[in-house]
Amino acid sequence: MSAETPVCQLLERQAFDYRGWLWVAPPRDAWLETGQGSLLSADQAVRTAWQARGLPTASPFEAVDAAPSGVVLFWPKSHALGEWWLLWLCTHLPPGTPLQLVGENQGGIKRVLKVLAALGLGCRKVDSARRCGLYATRLDRVGIDPDEAWMSFEAEGLRLSSHPGVFGHGKLDDGTRLLLGELPEALEEALDKGRGDILDLGCGDGILAAWLARRGARVTATDVNGFAVEATRRTLEANGLAGEALASDVYSALGTRRFDAIISNPPFHQERAIDYGPAGRLIREAPEHLKPGGQLLLVANAFLPYPDLLTRAFGGFEILADDRRFRVYRAVKA
Repeated sequence: MSAETPVCQLLERQAFDYRGWLWVAPPRDAWLETGQGSLLSADQAVRTAWQARGLPTASPFEAVDAAPSGVVLFWPKSHALGEWWLLWLCTHLPPGTPLQLVGENQGGIKRVLKVLAALGLGCRKVDSARRCGLYATRLDRVGIDPDEAWMSFEAEGLRLSSHPGVFGHGKLDDGTRLLLGELPEALEEALDKGRGDILDLGCGDGILAAWLARRGARVTATDVNGFAVEATRRTLEANGLAGEALASDVYSALGTRRFDAIISNPPFHQERAIDYGPAGRLIREAPEHLKPGGQLLLVANAFLPYPDLLTRAFGGFEILADDRRFRVYRAVKA
């Protein structure tokens, strides 16, 4: 099986035995999923793909193999998240463990030289191709706690927890703010009549889940990003609110559960690339996860092609708000 992504194509051409190595935060790539290593990832979609092949996986919130033969860290577009992964590896794995860092030039892989130097870790360039770079070093104790990356901030009268790599890290984004402005009226009848089983899909830092829980909704919050799930759990706890937070690739963890409303500010990027796949699934499969009369409420950039998807899935929709940058859509299951 040949590598599919540029970063994996660069790794594939190395005269190197990666058996027994730990792949950290990689993309989906069939070459990686041939069983030559184990996975450490906060991406539930990637973990599910590996698990379907019977391959070993872990999240950074679980115990991992304490002594892999080596580690390959796929540098993410969020440099703060890349630095967190590096600190996590230095804290949890034995000093001296071989570490390779790989990433796209446009994704900032060349910055790892300065990051490693600041931590006192030596580094050498191994290879470059496909507009990607590969660097090598060894792990060592650096005396910095990776948990210091967690931060909290105030928004909408709530205390929110956030982590690098979580959507809208450290601030309330304008699209979510527009959606929040429409929720009191859109959900008034449902909440008043006790029809408050609500799914926050793509929960991020938990702002929507906490806002809904504070108003008496029975909230289930999901995200494909394990850092977002943990952030939402921390947000609910910080505000003394009840709710369930699950790692889920769109609806994958929900089975046949149905809700009175689904609320979302869905992503449309995968790293630097535009990807409508998750949002498309969210819309297409929403009727299967709504009770009769249940509604889908989502906010999206105005240019995104969601009207056609909503029409095909629900037969129609309405626009509750439009500030030229973002639109809030509502579609109701008959």
